[in-house]
Amino acid sequence: MEKLNILLVCGSGASSSFMAVNMRNAAAKMGLDVTIKARSESEIESYIDEIDVLMVGPHLAYILEDIKEYVGDSDVKAILMKPEYYAVLDGEKAVKHMLEAVNS
Repeated sequence: MEKLNILLVCGSGASSSFMAVNMRNAAAKMGLDVTIKARSESEIESYIDEIDVLMVGPHLAYILEDIKEYVGDSDVKAILMKPEYYAVLDGEKAVKHMLEAVNS
């Protein structure tokens, strides 16, 4: 797999920052070449041209339609994170979910 650039978004960027650290650690243990950044949802448009995967906090499900418009016909894969791993900031489960979505 080539290097993946991943953007995590939540409301303010705080919880996604913790998740990004945990995902980076999990990805490193899995030997994956990824860059994972965390930002607030208001910054999505600024990063959309630089990323391969957009992972959205489960509490932002209501903005998924807007996100699909930002993504447009690009190759960015938008993924709604699952509450069961997001709530406990389980980076390993988040990385596995991302890989399943990207490879499907």
